[in-house]
Amino acid sequence: MTTTQQHLQHLYWRAGFGPRPEDLASGVSPRKALRQLLRDSEKVELLGNPAMQYQEPLTPFVALPSGAGTPQNGMVTTPDQTALGSRSKQPPADASPANRGELLQGMNTLPLLRRESMTAQQRKMQNDRIRQAFYAMNTGWLGRMATSPAQLREKLTFFWHGHFACRVRRPDAALQLNNTIRQLALGKFGDLLLAVSKEPAMLQFLNNQQNRKQRPNENFAREVMELFTMGRGNYTEKDVKEAARAFTGWGYNGQSQFVFRANQHDEDPKTFLGHTGNFTGEQVLRIILEQPRTAEFIATKMYRFFVNDTPHPAHIQPLAQAFFKSDYDISALVEQMFSAEWFYEAANVGTRIKSPIELLAGIKRTTGLQLADSKPLIVFQKALGQTLFEPPNVAGWPGGRNWIDSSSLLYRLQLPSVLLRNAEFQVALKEDENDIAPQVSKSDRTFRQQVKATVQLAPIQAMLAKTAPNQQAAKLSELLLQTPIRPENLALVQKAADAVPAEGRLRAMVTSMLSLPEYQLM
Repeated sequence: MTTTQQHLQHLYWRAGFGPRPEDLASGVSPRKALRQLLRDSEKVELLGNPAMQYQEPLTPFVALPSGAGTPQNGMVTTPDQTALGSRSKQPPADASPANRGELLQGMNTLPLLRRESMTAQQRKMQNDRIRQAFYAMNTGWLGRMATSPAQLREKLTFFWHGHFACRVRRPDAALQLNNTIRQLALGKFGDLLLAVSKEPAMLQFLNNQQNRKQRPNENFAREVMELFTMGRGNYTEKDVKEAARAFTGWGYNGQSQFVFRANQHDEDPKTFLGHTGNFTGEQVLRIILEQPRTAEFIATKMYRFFVNDTPHPAHIQPLAQAFFKSDYDISALVEQMFSAEWFYEAANVGTRIKSPIELLAGIKRTTGLQLADSKPLIVFQKALGQTLFEPPNVAGWPGGRNWIDSSSLLYRLQLPSVLLRNAEFQVALKEDENDIAPQVSKSDRTFRQQVKATVQLAPIQAMLAKTAPNQQAAKLSELLLQTPIRPENLALVQKAADAVPAEGRLRAMVTSMLSLPEYQLM
């Protein structure tokens, strides 16, 4: 494998969801490829889902607490998006809270109907529609990861999806949050933080709808500091309490729009991170962004995701300092990261375990895989431990070695045969206490189905056209694997190819190669 090809593959795996044969055939340098990745990701394509139309009314996303309502003056106000001041510029107009409903691309406005007023049959129908909507969103996004030219934007959206982990029952609210993240994924972190903090899905997930003066709820304020910005140890319990007071009155309405209820906001002075004033939620976020520790926390988390599970202080400090000075410019940070010489060092190549989503999207992208029925893609995600739109908790997925245990590794190694050989797949999914219908019998949680799929291997065949048959397995390993293939595994791949007729050799080699432990690494 040439150094250029190895570096290109490394870049395409970390900045996207893997290389296609045509990406490598161009022979461009990693620097030019990075510039192209940045250009291709300038355009924002929202994640839409025409199937998400409901015939039955849903349980309202918002259930106002007793005594809640419009402020005394009858007005519901939306705070100015420029409130972060010098550390954040105004987001695009179509990302503002008042307009985010347009991002749902024609989804019906969902009428309010309390759950207790529904019959058992209505609740079952509603749950089925919610589940199908989430499944359609899930597989639609997975397909986007595998095919979109905007690989960097999709990868950053996936990163922020785990960073701002959120799990709600309303698919329209979850889609709205995803599209807000998608729009701002490569912009200024201050804009992204403010927009996500005002998303109804996040406010509901972290209980800020119940955060009112004289009865503050600290959950949202705590997670903003601990998980989204500074990290544990960089604030006090007093800071949490004061920040919670600043976020009082932040909520949402039945149309999934942010609202600020002035009569619920605590207007008394607050002392937060050494500053004293009558702070609003926007001002608390600005103060957080003024802390260099915030830049270091975000740069470290991005380094762990894009470079190496083990942080390297000598690499992270320059990234964090530049990130802070750039007013938290995410595009500049990732460009600096992917341009660094250390990014391509051996210690960072082929050393990260692919998450289940990266594994599935990578197989789809490299082989052009298409399934006749997309439902197995949901089953694979649940069996492997990562389902889009369903993080385990507000901390997101732990990642790293947590992806691998005895059962998940077996499923990982079986997956290519199931997909490329149209084999039957059987798995008993684990119970999920957060599922829409958590108490389901094991038989109902057992999936058994033949998976029908097609692949497009012509581009790979073209890359191997000038390679002698007895050398094609080794050549193929250079394309599909990020670590050198072990001799005994190369022999297994060659044996699999020799055991089938000539027209099936390539599929047999690809299937065998994707089933190796080496393919789990990127």
